[in-house]
Amino acid sequence: MYRTLKLLTRFFSALPLDAARGVGRGIGFAAYHALRKHRAENLSDMQRCFPDADPADLRLRLRRVYQGMAINYIEVFRWFGGRDAELEGLIRVEGLEHFEQVRARGKGVLVLTAHIGNWDLLGPWAARRAPLTIISKQLRSAGANRFWQEARAACGLNILPAHNSYRACLATLRRGEMLGFILDQNMINTEGIFVEFFGRPACTTPGLAFLSAHARAPVLPVFMLRMPDGAHLVRIQPAIEPPPDRAPEAIHAATQHYTRVIEDVIRAYPDQWIWMHRRWRTQPLPDERPVGEAVQMEAKQGA
Repeated sequence: MYRTLKLLTRFFSALPLDAARGVGRGIGFAAYHALRKHRAENLSDMQRCFPDADPADLRLRLRRVYQGMAINYIEVFRWFGGRDAELEGLIRVEGLEHFEQVRARGKGVLVLTAHIGNWDLLGPWAARRAPLTIISKQLRSAGANRFWQEARAACGLNILPAHNSYRACLATLRRGEMLGFILDQNMINTEGIFVEFFGRPACTTPGLAFLSAHARAPVLPVFMLRMPDGAHLVRIQPAIEPPPDRAPEAIHAATQHYTRVIEDVIRAYPDQWIWMHRRWRTQPLPDERPVGEAVQMEAKQGA
């Protein structure tokens, strides 16, 4: 897998941008039609989230999701392969003043984002502007994991594991650096809390709210969205102040706030979010605790 990904990097970097994106649209189109079972599950989720939408419109939007995902990876391969200057020219920023205001506080910057637009391109782009650490799960494929770790490190990204990294996260913030969080992933019951997402319970990590409350660092929502002309817009929203404390109620309220921010962006750009992720897979148990036990343990260790 490692060699295959390196080969794809060279191949897509050698193509003209329009041709490379055209290949991506073709791959996404083929995947949309081939993965019928997954497509049906995705459409079902979209219909629950947008009950008043025309089914034909949702099918078109879902096809664009598959095509956008393929184009995303091709663009990231091109960035890794030396076409970064070309892509830099296609990125504009909105709301930079919000970042400057938060950074001036000296508490570090907790960046909230989601799997929308080209989120994988956001990291390498942002790391050129300020030190950035991201939290990343280890991929099942050792070769794929090695490729992504090496490529991200070469772009200046610092990588922390998804577990047992609470102290390292605090240290990052205390150095006044950026720490990125992708908050739209499903968690297991013992590691997450339930908040409302499109009107349904979604198991979500409370780690971002814990860190914000502990370090007194604000949360800055940032999303890289694809524009109709193929360019990218980095939209930086106003900062969200830290929770007043680490009480379960405060952590839950903050996590719900972050999730609502993500939902609002998805509602505006429904054809750019990864509907293939089973976001609502984990559902509450009868005796659900307010905060995941594993996160509580990490927080105590880092205190």
